[in-house]
Amino acid sequence: MVSTDRRPSFYDPRFEHDACGVGFVAQVSGTPSHRIVQLGIQSVVNLTHRGAIDADGKSGDGAGILSQIPRKIVQRELARLGLGGSDPRDVAVGMFFLPRDAAANERARGISAEVFQRHGLRLLGWRPVPVDPDALGDKARATQPDIVQPLLARPAGQDDQAFERTLYLARKEIEAAATREALKDLYIPSLSQRTVVYKGLFVAPQLAAFYRDLADPDFESALVVFHQRYSTNTFPTWQLAQPFRALAHNGEINTLWGNRNWMRAREPELSSPLWGERIAALKPIVWEDGSDSASLDNALELLTLSGRDLCHAMMMLVPEAWENMPDMDADWRAFYMYHACLTEPWDGPAALAFTDGLVAAACLDRNGLRPARYKVTEDGLVIVASEVGTVDLPDQRVVEKGRLGPGEMIAVDTARGRLLRNDDLKALYAQRQPYCAWVTRHLVALDGHSSAGQPNGHASQDPRALTRLQQTFGYTNEDLKFVIEPMAATAKDAVWSMGDDAPPAVLSLKPKLLYSYFKQRFAQVTNPPIDPLREQLVMALDTYLGRRGSLLEETPAHGHLVQLRSPILTDAQLDALRSLSDPAFGARTLSALFPVAEGTAGLDAALERLCAAARAAIADGVSVLVVSDRGVTTDRAPLPLLLAVGALHHDLTRRGLRMRADIVVEGGEVWEVHHFATLIGYGASAVNPYLAHATARALASEQQHEPLDPDEAVERYNRAVEQALLKIMSKMGISTVTSYRGAQIFEAIGLDDDLVARHFTGTPSRINGIGLEAIAREALERHAAAYELPLDGKAKLPDFGFYRYRRDGEYHGFSPQVVRALQKAADSGSRDLYRAYVELLYSRKPAALRDLLRFRKVHLPVPLEEIEPAEVIVRRFNSQAMSLGALSPEAHKTIAIAMNRLGCRSNTGEGGEDPAWFHPLDTGDSANSKIKQVASGRFGVTPEYLARAEELEIKMAQGSKPGEGGQLPAHKVSHFIARLRHTIPGIPLISPPPHHDIYSIEDLAQLIYD
Repeated sequence: MVSTDRRPSFYDPRFEHDACGVGFVAQVSGTPSHRIVQLGIQSVVNLTHRGAIDADGKSGDGAGILSQIPRKIVQRELARLGLGGSDPRDVAVGMFFLPRDAAANERARGISAEVFQRHGLRLLGWRPVPVDPDALGDKARATQPDIVQPLLARPAGQDDQAFERTLYLARKEIEAAATREALKDLYIPSLSQRTVVYKGLFVAPQLAAFYRDLADPDFESALVVFHQRYSTNTFPTWQLAQPFRALAHNGEINTLWGNRNWMRAREPELSSPLWGERIAALKPIVWEDGSDSASLDNALELLTLSGRDLCHAMMMLVPEAWENMPDMDADWRAFYMYHACLTEPWDGPAALAFTDGLVAAACLDRNGLRPARYKVTEDGLVIVASEVGTVDLPDQRVVEKGRLGPGEMIAVDTARGRLLRNDDLKALYAQRQPYCAWVTRHLVALDGHSSAGQPNGHASQDPRALTRLQQTFGYTNEDLKFVIEPMAATAKDAVWSMGDDAPPAVLSLKPKLLYSYFKQRFAQVTNPPIDPLREQLVMALDTYLGRRGSLLEETPAHGHLVQLRSPILTDAQLDALRSLSDPAFGARTLSALFPVAEGTAGLDAALERLCAAARAAIADGVSVLVVSDRGVTTDRAPLPLLLAVGALHHDLTRRGLRMRADIVVEGGEVWEVHHFATLIGYGASAVNPYLAHATARALASEQQHEPLDPDEAVERYNRAVEQALLKIMSKMGISTVTSYRGAQIFEAIGLDDDLVARHFTGTPSRINGIGLEAIAREALERHAAAYELPLDGKAKLPDFGFYRYRRDGEYHGFSPQVVRALQKAADSGSRDLYRAYVELLYSRKPAALRDLLRFRKVHLPVPLEEIEPAEVIVRRFNSQAMSLGALSPEAHKTIAIAMNRLGCRSNTGEGGEDPAWFHPLDTGDSANSKIKQVASGRFGVTPEYLARAEELEIKMAQGSKPGEGGQLPAHKVSHFIARLRHTIPGIPLISPPPHHDIYSIEDLAQLIYD
């Protein structure tokens, strides 16, 4: 059943992003000690600045550590319980957050005890965890759970791994029972015979003060994973503090929704001899209310408890970039290629520290967009952290130091006493199985990737019939001229200006395709986009087709898939796919058409038929579902392809059939890049834009200025789509198309809630809008208009003016009439002309969502004499940070002058400003922006750039110009250095010599650069 409940506000907790501090401390020898715990706490405390803190000064977004179970404390507790003869290694320890309400608390303990008994886990007792609530801030104290530790005896005959799996099953069963009984405050941070988690809703300095165990000398461990959380746009909770049960994470999983959906889709296919029939109790694998980090933790935990080593599992989930690396070892490449057949990457900027209680490890994502530095001492101490210097170590004790690069990993195996570096780890796991032989024998590469191929005869080249098809699928004259023609001629998508002054699709008076109702989200501030040109080595368009096996098993047959180097298929490639003789790759074409005679009601019925046909095909062993809108006739109109793909993808997921077949689109209604992106984003593995290819061929034949071979036109068009897809993915910090597929990185604007919930499940939709009836009506109107066109060669496609102003076309906010009215009002200074300009704006039909808002009067007007003067109010204004280049130099300078005249602030934007504007103009005005926005790479600014900017600012304050050797008082130098260190964490502490009172700019520069 699909839920259609609406949230009461625009806030959505799924939009959660972190920029945290993370790392681990480990002793290579594996000898547990309290010193390791102290160093872990010291490390996380020294990362406090990476977390957020509430106004109460104590509540934070969360901090914690994950360590080995302190056996001495367990032994002490067993003695207290009268069980002093028990071996603490045979005892598991849980960390439970229980409800504070007495009845709910008792019920939570009762459920847990019942589950423990069913799994043969003897409950030795509940240990109240010693805590000091006075160490908490007000908000943390108000939500503090009852924190207890159950002690559980090992079932007879179980080794360590079997014991861990029993505990995992018990925890999953307790969580399921708590969900059924709505015990929302029951949460289990850890339940293990190896590890325990101490975390909470505070900043790191409160960690050891709150949990008294951590100051106990008997709390010993050979490894500690630590985390200081910084969460934006969400309300932190005790449960979402980190570490989780296996990992701590700094970054964002940008493909989270897709990863969760694919994990849910894999659940029906999961099988493992280690679990047998018990595997049903593990579902759902992913905690739906968890963060991105919690979801990745769920996946890592499942893999490790199902038989894979910890580092092996992480290499599967967060693989390094391998697809385009020219010098990668062949065994490594085969390892990653094989595992790409099992799972898509959990993609996004990430620094990860993780442990199973024996191995402590850390790795970076394929881009290396989060820092991770490490040091190794002569006595076998290894420290990895987001920053250098979390622990003050004498240099003479350090035998190795460095930083992890993109995709690299480092690990400490405390059980074997080994430090494993990146090459050791990759070589170890790449040779565990004959992956190279497996992929050579079983992975099928579809031939003809680089060839445009000849048209297969389905798309007519008759110009008259071609125009009719184009009209049917919604092409306009603008699409031919401004979208397809540039792509086919230049192999690049057209370059447009920033912004869009046309109404959103739901407010447009012109017909728009369903794609227009979806907008892709952008990377957050803490998650910068990738540069798909300069970082193309980490980007990949490889995609795979075929039935997937169980994620928990590893056989040669798991690699028996079809590999495509690009998701864009030519007609010839699609024919080749359909012609594969291997029964494992059986393909069936599903019609995405519906009878015109059924009217608007026919759309819903056609979607039902499409999904039913797909289920029948899968039952027959088909593994490639080709959703095709070919075959349009007078009596049969096309379904909107995005609706067809979304409906099919989610229907198969809900029915547990999604991993048995992949979706390929054979589409006439797909030509611009956003169309491809949304189709792939909602589950399509590959797209054949047959009508766009036919159009490109026709345009090539009509080229007047440069002869262009039709095959070359198709090849260039495909390259343009591929490059644009990389650019689109990069805006969300996503590197691989397999991760982008099904990730649903979109929000719907103006679609009916029930439609979104059913066919685009999980997509954010903050406002309601049109439903199936309106979508069907527009599809039928396009179809009817197409078959009214005369086939005499004179038929023309419509021109709605979506891309540029047309007199009878789409409304544009910056139409010639509006621009002329504004110019006249500005040039003349006439109030009447300004009122005419304002009236022109207010008399328009709604063109933006804000036009639908109305102010409610709830109070009487405030007397004018109580209001501050306008000249005082405007001093608080800031102008937007439009960069020089986005605005012309003249406009940029004029805005700065105007803001300075008003006494308020202008912002340079990331493009900076002309240094000549730092000085007063001859008119007495100033174009010097008071807000300096400086960008250098992805994070922060260089000391050199900052010093230069400060140098100019100080010189101006001293009345000197650059190059004139201005003199600086000592207190200004000290202030500047303090600002520099605050802006760039980790810069060495520097102080001006005490005998100097005055410094030249050159002295300052030398002081900084030295």
